[in-house]
Amino acid sequence: QVQLAESGGGLVQPGGSLRLSCAASGRAFSSYPMGWFRQAPGKQREFLATITADGTSTYYLNSVKGRFTISRDNAKNTVYLQMNNLKPDDTAIYYCAAGGFSTDRFAYDYWGQGTQVTVSS
Repeated sequence: QVQLAESGGGLVQPGGSLRLSCAASGRAFSSYPMGWFRQAPGKQREFLATITADGTSTYYLNSVKGRFTISRDNAKNTVYLQMNNLKPDDTAIYYCAAGGFSTDRFAYDYWGQGTQVTVSS
């Protein structure tokens, strides 16, 4: 069992940056691939980025590639999402998930509660 808790969301102006954190508790965080997703009002949950358990490989949604960076620190049981050049369309609830190196949300076994990101002037 893995428990996940996101933090770092908030209100930011267009062009700004945020770094989201996802702290994990429970067993063997370092054995789980991790992912970040987001869900805007009225839309389906959308894949953003994923990282392997050892952190050596990553994969991104094309529209965020070059703006978002996923990383992890297994010593701190934490995965991060650095978001730069944020746009109003990035406004959503952001979720981290454990268990899959995949774009498919159904490949992940554990989810956090989400953190709100609002991009507005």
